[in-house]
Amino acid sequence: MELNSIKPAAGAKHAKRRVGRGIGSGLGKTAGRGHKGQKSRSGGYHKVGFEGGQMPLQRRLPKRGFKSHLLKFNAEVTLTALDQLGLAEVDLAALKQAGLVGEIAKVVKIIKSGEISKAVKLNGIGATAGAKAAIEAAGGSIA
Repeated sequence: MELNSIKPAAGAKHAKRRVGRGIGSGLGKTAGRGHKGQKSRSGGYHKVGFEGGQMPLQRRLPKRGFKSHLLKFNAEVTLTALDQLGLAEVDLAALKQAGLVGEIAKVVKIIKSGEISKAVKLNGIGATAGAKAAIEAAGGSIA
């Protein structure tokens, strides 16, 4: 193989469509744009969602709800993940180190999903009522 003999795979390249180049091309005269109207003219088009002057759908529907920008700082950890971690004392830094929560997480809560068998002491981490009961039943505590 030589650099001057390299070619793309057969069928990978195809000629660009040249419009407005005579009747024989099949795309002469109006160049595939039809007759008259805004869409046929150069530089003329509408913005996204424009409905010809009718009130657009996104303005007809009511605004509803909101998403708190603080949610990205919250994280959840399951009992199963906590059990697999295998640490006696767990805090926010330990969870970040293990990759169970994101680096920007500030508030972490343990949720009751799965089982826990090891005794775990939580420092500065919240837990749901069910998760708290499960942790204390396994001999752990929440500080």
